[in-house]
Amino acid sequence: MHRYSSRITVIAGLTVAVILLAAGGLLTWGSAYVHNTVQGQLAAQQIYFPAKAAFANPKAGTEITPSMIPSVSQYAGEQMLTGQQAEAYADHFIAVHVAEAGGGKTYSQLSTESQAAPTNTKLAGAVATVFKGETLRSMLLNAYGWWKVSQITYIAALVAFALGGLTLIGSLFGLAAGRRTRTNPETPEALPQDSRVDAKVA
Repeated sequence: MHRYSSRITVIAGLTVAVILLAAGGLLTWGSAYVHNTVQGQLAAQQIYFPAKAAFANPKAGTEITPSMIPSVSQYAGEQMLTGQQAEAYADHFIAVHVAEAGGGKTYSQLSTESQAAPTNTKLAGAVATVFKGETLRSMLLNAYGWWKVSQITYIAALVAFALGGLTLIGSLFGLAAGRRTRTNPETPEALPQDSRVDAKVA
């Protein structure tokens, strides 16, 4: 009975190990796919951060503001290829200029005002600028979100591989121990035979 239960445990362990290792492989593939897709989409946009010289004298109301140091300046002159770059460009570059163009108002607020004053061309221009900026910003933040998904998936893959490897090692160790037990069974010590002494009755 003990051998049977040990065999079941080993089989179950091997099954779990295979499932975990397979899951790790699928998660790795998924992570690489999302990573490469996001990077390819960002590369196709040909977006570059301002040159390093532009960050030398940041001023409010200009292309480079003090709030962009160091969140945006760390990528100076680089092409946007990663989720981290997309997040920095969206939240610390585009968002600043959108807020300036709209006077701190949201697209919804500006659009409502523009509808109430259809002849106000300046307001209409602000609405168009804010709309374009928010659209690009949402696209970049979407790319950043999927980039984070690829990173989380990669970490999950590593965990699955680690657990699968440990489970496999434990199962193989249990299998080897079971084989040793079957090869060298423990035999009970031979018991001495009782000797009889015939007693002669006088």
